[in-house]
Amino acid sequence: MDSARNLALLKEYQAYLRVEKGLRPLTCEAYLSDLKIFAEFLEGREGVLVTASQEDVAAFLEHLRNHDIDARSVARKLSCLRGFYKWLLMDRRLDHDPTVNIESPKAWKVLPKSLAEPEVAEMLERAGMAATHPQAQAAALRDRAILELLYGGGLRVSEVTGLATSDLKLDLGRVQVRGKGDKERIVPLGRSAVLALEEYLRRGRPHLARISSARRASAARPDGAGPDATRSDRARLFLSLRGMPLTRQWVWHLVKMAGGGSPHRLRHSCATHMVEHGADLRSVQIMLGHADISTTQVYTHLALGRLKAVHREHHPRAKHRPDPGDGADPARTLRGRSLRVISTASQGDKKPQPGGHDSQADEETP
Repeated sequence: MDSARNLALLKEYQAYLRVEKGLRPLTCEAYLSDLKIFAEFLEGREGVLVTASQEDVAAFLEHLRNHDIDARSVARKLSCLRGFYKWLLMDRRLDHDPTVNIESPKAWKVLPKSLAEPEVAEMLERAGMAATHPQAQAAALRDRAILELLYGGGLRVSEVTGLATSDLKLDLGRVQVRGKGDKERIVPLGRSAVLALEEYLRRGRPHLARISSARRASAARPDGAGPDATRSDRARLFLSLRGMPLTRQWVWHLVKMAGGGSPHRLRHSCATHMVEHGADLRSVQIMLGHADISTTQVYTHLALGRLKAVHREHHPRAKHRPDPGDGADPARTLRGRSLRVISTASQGDKKPQPGGHDSQADEETP
């Protein structure tokens, strides 16, 4: 009975996340997975979700730590529980929040890994050579377009697989993206990405779309009840060799085989290289679709060389600071300045000659 009550409540919460919050199916599944783990823990303590106490939540977190769950995962599960009990409070199903006085575990901030610019250039050059071959197939054109889009636009893998042909505005050099929470944003595209997408739409996708049409025709039964792709699937931008929409797992495999590591690493590389070349964080935030600029600020830690150069160029107390790479000895430089100051002071104590002034002392006064 306890299990049935918990499952019924979780189904209602799933509908709330999907309909009212507008979260993606994968995000909803992740939240429900964490809640099911907590529900099973409560069932072992002969409790249910609506009667959980602060002691139950604290015991659950301690249980996770005892099983070597890292701090970031524990913090994520606690955040999930807070959202769930906030919903129950709004729906007036309980009058207390068991997560109120529970502190989140301190987690180390892990800097995102990115590729160096030469590594990205080499990867895209290989994909370009395969796509420009006289006997290039539709798959090679598609793969190059995907890689150019992931790096050139900083898109998430789910955003790439969800694109439709109508989302492209290549004449304007941009694409309309639906991100987390179904939030839409406009992402500008560079010339390389635009050219790769134009070539794929002209020579690659029509071939894959014909495969999709033939597959649907052969699968349809005479009574018309056979399987058929939805209109959204037929309009998807990137199709497989079987004419079906690409999956997230397939794009991950593509990027890994191309030498990019993962789609998210290409996204991090895009943001890092923009900051290194002088882009402001607000622009990067809008382009990547971050809800909070604190998420974007992590890229400042990845571009310390750029920050040092800006500080050395613009800060009034850093302009004359010697660069450690030029071989100058800071101590010797400071000693030299001290000697010049002492010399200037001693010359300033001299009494000026009648009818004139000490021009050398004026020239050396800082």
